[in-house]
Amino acid sequence: MSVLDKKFLNNLPEEPGVYIMKNKDGKVIYVGKAKILKNRVRQYFQNTASHTSKVRAMVSNIHSFEYIITDSEIEALILECNLIKKYKPYYNILLKDDKNFPYIKVTLSEEYPRLEFTRRLVKDGAKYFGPYTNSFSVRQTIDMVKKLVKIPTCNIKLPADMGRKRTCLNAHINQCVAPCVNNMTKEEYRKLFKDACSFLEGNHSELLNRLTDEMQQASNDMEFERAALLRDKIKSIKQLEEKQKIISKSQEDEDVIGFYQYNNKTFAEVFFVRRGILIGRHNCVIDRTEGDMEEQIAADFVKQFYGDTSDIPKNIYISVDSSEYSLISEWLTVKTGRKTVVKCPKRGEKVSLTQMAVKNAHQSAVNYLLKKAKADRNVDKTVIDFSQELGLKRLARRIEAYDISNTSGSENVGSMVVFHDGKPLKSAYRKFKIETVQGADDYKSMAEVIYRRFKNAKEEELLIAENKLEEGKAKFLPMPDCILLDGGKGHVSTVCELLEMLDIFVPVFGMVKDDRHRTKGLVSSNGEEVIMKNTSQVFFMITRIQDEVHRFAVKYHNELRKKKMASLALLEIDGVGKATAIKVMKHFKTMSAIKNAEIDELMAVKGITKRAAINIFNFFNKTT
Repeated sequence: MSVLDKKFLNNLPEEPGVYIMKNKDGKVIYVGKAKILKNRVRQYFQNTASHTSKVRAMVSNIHSFEYIITDSEIEALILECNLIKKYKPYYNILLKDDKNFPYIKVTLSEEYPRLEFTRRLVKDGAKYFGPYTNSFSVRQTIDMVKKLVKIPTCNIKLPADMGRKRTCLNAHINQCVAPCVNNMTKEEYRKLFKDACSFLEGNHSELLNRLTDEMQQASNDMEFERAALLRDKIKSIKQLEEKQKIISKSQEDEDVIGFYQYNNKTFAEVFFVRRGILIGRHNCVIDRTEGDMEEQIAADFVKQFYGDTSDIPKNIYISVDSSEYSLISEWLTVKTGRKTVVKCPKRGEKVSLTQMAVKNAHQSAVNYLLKKAKADRNVDKTVIDFSQELGLKRLARRIEAYDISNTSGSENVGSMVVFHDGKPLKSAYRKFKIETVQGADDYKSMAEVIYRRFKNAKEEELLIAENKLEEGKAKFLPMPDCILLDGGKGHVSTVCELLEMLDIFVPVFGMVKDDRHRTKGLVSSNGEEVIMKNTSQVFFMITRIQDEVHRFAVKYHNELRKKKMASLALLEIDGVGKATAIKVMKHFKTMSAIKNAEIDELMAVKGITKRAAINIFNFFNKTT
């Protein structure tokens, strides 16, 4: 049944549930949850002009949908998470990575515990520490803890191997208590792992106090060798403490999340804080978020990020507020079996922590973009300098420049040139014959060119989403990182308003010229002039771009003028009307080619009669 059937929409249930949107091929393109299905689904088809470009594109692609009624909104949320994981719909927010974080596992449920590396959280009675984000640092920590409490670093199996082996080198140099030679009780051995757990939990002061007391007692008992070992343990713990960063006064487990949105990507930074200590961090890139509300991105991220893990802290603090947090908190409370709170702090220390996460998310975005740039050795340093001087948030690898050319309003054309990594990419050049503007009006002409260029890009994005167009065959994609216009404040203002209407956010600058019609600098969207040293490489690149876009516009304008003049000349020939003249010009391209054409070549033009062909030939081959 068509989703545009109003009767069907009006008969949707007023109950919680999940809705599944599909395209005409039956492919799931979006999954959402609703407290009241009827209200939520109908919103997609009402007042569509107020929707973001992404939602409008999705709605235009919906052919049918299904819904599943649930008993509660929490059940709907859980089902939504599972279906998104199953179908990976194009219009849902999807995390780029789904890797399992590394953890340190202590098998306290076993008679003789082990301390090991794992990526799987299992309810097996073991104690897990993490998550960590660097597997190398986790293995280093495991080695350090083993040496600190003197537990075996080999693959000994206890108690099976007890008494079967001789002491190894580690035992001789006091790096292992050597349980393999059966020189300690089970209780004494388990106590070492409790010390390891205490250390990993961050109870350093408690552990240090106890070890200090034991060292003093060993010294009093004249057990100087044992006292020296305890002294070395204390020294190692203190050295490690200096490397750890305490960022919260709270002793509870917390995650802190910050977001930074740029163009069609959102960067998320997660801090893992355990007992006040920052033990790790993780950054994620979320694709296709252009036009999405930040609060929706945040809520969807939390649902995906914590949907697959059992390591969920008591508190999750987020830089962006969302009305969904109370429901998500309830869901995570059910999932963990204890109260879990998700919220956006409004004051105090937690606000500072979320802002620190936002700052790091921004830096992650910068690093991500620079890394992409460095992956291509063709990136010119001038492009990086250009981006920095203009304060761009994104490296301007693709710069598009536009110009208008006409003669007193006739043969009005627009040109688009592309510079990729500081070099002209001529295969991406585009030319436009102005269709809606009469006379010489550069502002309206520029607006038409920009509108047509980005309207075509939007249509191609939709075709790609519907698998009707291969990404590499698009003529107006990718989008630019920066737009340069041959004009001043008026041009920039006109284009910025148009792009905002199209929900496209690309930095726009006007290329300003001096009294001698030479490049002077740039003007930004807020009207500020960016004057550059005329000896800098950035200035030379801008000058080259301005000259190139002007050359390309004038060239196309002159081509049209010549064709028009040629058409007028052809109209003087008996038997050649306007339609015939146009056909001949389209076929031969130039007047020179027409002059040199034989009669049979002229007759090969579709719609040209033999009489017209002979007359054209005779006109250009008159004998004097």
